[in-house]
Amino acid sequence: MRVTQKGQVTIPKHIRDKAGIGPGTEVDFRLEDDRIQIVKRTGTKEGESAGQALVRNLQAAARCATAHAYSTDEVMELTRGPFDDVDPD
Repeated sequence: MRVTQKGQVTIPKHIRDKAGIGPGTEVDFRLEDDRIQIVKRTGTKEGESAGQALVRNLQAAARCATAHAYSTDEVMELTRGPFDDVDPD
């Protein structure tokens, strides 16, 4: 393979297909010693930008949060742990 003047390389179709990489798929590059790895971004669907994935994930988190109405005490216990070791005085 050859790198173009614009720094582009074509990923062979059989590799794209096996990795699930299609038009618009976001990828990251990792440099390890003298090797470059192309890694498909996790959490994104084919053709989805990182921003779109963020919005989709935040919406899913909001749906989960509203599925159970937590009291303030429940939230405090979930985030800080139980208050069993605290002296009530």
